Amino acid sequence: MSTLGLSEKFFFDTLAVRSRAYMDLLKVRLSALVTFSAVFGFILGHSGQVFSWTTFLALIAGGFLVSGASGAANEIKERDYDKLMKRTQNRPLPMQVISVNEAYWFTIISAVLGIALLGFFTNWLTTSLGVLSMILYVFVYTPLKRVGPIAVLVGAIPGAMPPLLGWTAATGSISYEALIIFGIQFIWQFPHFWAIAWVSDEDYKKAGFKLLPSGGQKDLNTAIQIMIYTLFLLPLGLLPTYFGFTGLNSGVVATICGVLFLAQTFSLMKDCSRKSALKIMFGSFLYLPIVQIAYLLDKI
Repeated sequence: MSTLGLSEKFFFDTLAVRSRAYMDLLKVRLSALVTFSAVFGFILGHSGQVFSWTTFLALIAGGFLVSGASGAANEIKERDYDKLMKRTQNRPLPMQVISVNEAYWFTIISAVLGIALLGFFTNWLTTSLGVLSMILYVFVYTPLKRVGPIAVLVGAIPGAMPPLLGWTAATGSISYEALIIFGIQFIWQFPHFWAIAWVSDEDYKKAGFKLLPSGGQKDLNTAIQIMIYTLFLLPLGLLPTYFGFTGLNSGVVATICGVLFLAQTFSLMKDCSRKSALKIMFGSFLYLPIVQIAYLLDKI
């Protein structure tokens, strides 16, 4: 291979590595899930409203960038802790694939673009909620992770914000329907977060993260708390049907999913094992999108 060919290969290989690093910094998969929840809220809320493709696309792009910027800021603030944990030590900042200064500028540009898209093409309420979500996630939730499980309560607020953003982008207001879909995702955060914290407990302890309740123990008390919050999802999941903004079919799906999700917590209470916590973690990943898709299909 010629020198020119080697140079071109090196250039494209480097470009590919750095592109992947920036995508990793944005936490693309997580940001995509966040964007899906926002889309869910928008479509559910647009009934009786004129469907604006401009607003819809701005919500997708702006929501993705705001979420990605929040994740990137989190990685910047926790870069020294990420080096200590097996699950995060291969992130771009611990691996020094990109510099901290580059990461700062990338995060700022992503945040500004995301907020601008929401500000110009949705409404002030949606934009304000997006900014609030970012502030809570980066400047409150992130440092609280080393303080105690109060971080989960705080983190559940920005974590449940996407469907609310979608609803307000479609309607321009916060109604009881918006609070219901916010509440479902808010309560879902607790078994979701705690299952992840249980599975990753050894790693989290290396970084000083304290997310588990009951004094941070993987015991029956923590398992019971996970069960209680999962139990709350059963009546909450029926509220959209009860108030009539979705139909009966989605209520049935939400109940079945809630019962299956709840059943996994009994296993954890019985053996307090990592395997049972892992099942709850994967169950949480399935529960929310399935239930939200059921609501949408019932609405359509």
